Amino acid sequence: MASAVSTIREQTPGQKKAADPSERPLLREVYGRVLRQERTRQGRTLTEVAREAGVSTQYLSEIERGRKEPSSEVLGSVCDALGGSLIEFVGGVHRELLGSRVDAVTLAAA
Repeated sequence: MASAVSTIREQTPGQKKAADPSERPLLREVYGRVLRQERTRQGRTLTEVAREAGVSTQYLSEIERGRKEPSSEVLGSVCDALGGSLIEFVGGVHRELLGSRVDAVTLAAA
């Protein structure tokens, strides 16, 4: 696996060197951050979004705090509840991981 990563890096000139593993955020933390930003941007409560997504308020809270690793089905349901798509969510996570985000990630179309 490490050789595949090295090969990819060699094929993409100008790409930043990978961060020290101890400095990389956990993917579940980024998921939670992006979801919480969108929920709060919409002015919605945990309870409201959790109910609409079909998950418990406690579980959604744990996802937002990066404590739980949600399934793709749960992520899709939460994105639907927020009026966005899983594709938009993944794009927001991608931007967050690249560090190229300027504004908060918006899942719903403007």
